[in-house]
Amino acid sequence: MLKRLPIPLASVLLVAAAVASDVLPALALSIHTVEIVASAALVVILFDGGASIGLRRFRAAVVPIVWLGIPGTFATAGLVTVFVHWALGLHWLTAALLGAAVAPTDPAMMFSVLGEREIEGRTDTILEGESGANDPVGIALMLGLIELAQHSDESFWIVVRVFSEQVAIGLAVGVAGGLAQAHLLPRIARFPAVFPLALAAVTFGVATVAHGSGFLAVFVAGLMRGDVETAQRSGLEGVRKRFATVAEVVVFVALGLTVGISEIGLDRWAEGLLVAAFLTLVARALICSALLAPVRLDAGERLFVIWGGLKGAVPILLAAYVLAAHVRDGLRIYETVFVVVLASVVVQGGTIPFAARRLGVEELK
Repeated sequence: MLKRLPIPLASVLLVAAAVASDVLPALALSIHTVEIVASAALVVILFDGGASIGLRRFRAAVVPIVWLGIPGTFATAGLVTVFVHWALGLHWLTAALLGAAVAPTDPAMMFSVLGEREIEGRTDTILEGESGANDPVGIALMLGLIELAQHSDESFWIVVRVFSEQVAIGLAVGVAGGLAQAHLLPRIARFPAVFPLALAAVTFGVATVAHGSGFLAVFVAGLMRGDVETAQRSGLEGVRKRFATVAEVVVFVALGLTVGISEIGLDRWAEGLLVAAFLTLVARALICSALLAPVRLDAGERLFVIWGGLKGAVPILLAAYVLAAHVRDGLRIYETVFVVVLASVVVQGGTIPFAARRLGVEELK
């Protein structure tokens, strides 16, 4: 029944949870609780995303993935920052926090809306790889901006420092975690099927304690595990994917329970829809057109990559970071990001299957 809905299940869960928290206020979760729940869910989702791609597929599309995942994330955040400062009159730092929150795309959403469909060429790898790469990049950027917002005596260099530490340490721990998984995989048959996810959680914890990006570490470890699974024909993939599906459900329900949907004013709905339209139709189109110009893709594939930049759990989690840090206009940022994500999962997510068929990127079975 749910699979026949014209919109993704994620949007249904998000709205249903938000309505439920309005009707039954006792269900509402605190921002700190949802940070923990969403972070745990994203560890599973990103690890599964990395393992589903694997290093072999990643290398085949590494140029567009890296371009869209790193400079593309910064460019998106920058364009949105300038737009909301100009169009909505937000303070520059508030605009930058909003821009950083909506910059990353979402791997779980792509898996959800594409379902059983097979996408031709490299477009699915590009979209999945970009989402896995730009989530940690966006999170690291947001943490740097929050540091800047909380220390008025600091310069923008604090953002550069925090971002560099997050990425460098996260990458190093991720590689170490991937090597550990490869070494232990032949022995994993003796352990419960959740053992690889436990190792992913350890990888995340080590990177976080070392002031690195735990999310990047988990994604990199997942990439390295993907190739090992393929080479050794591991039977654990199905278990990992079931956990990822459950994690996706949990994260959207948890995030929905933090939003009082009846308390979001019409002005915030208007702002969110305006930002969503600019983000999708202007910023995403300009950035993808520029960064993918040297990449061999036909017109249909390029348009599909542009339209496939779905927003999901990560932008709301980033906005939750802002709200928890008690920075200026935190609630306004959180509500606006909620509207942006809802618009993305309903409009873009609901039309992805149609776009895949019309743009000729869906393989005919």
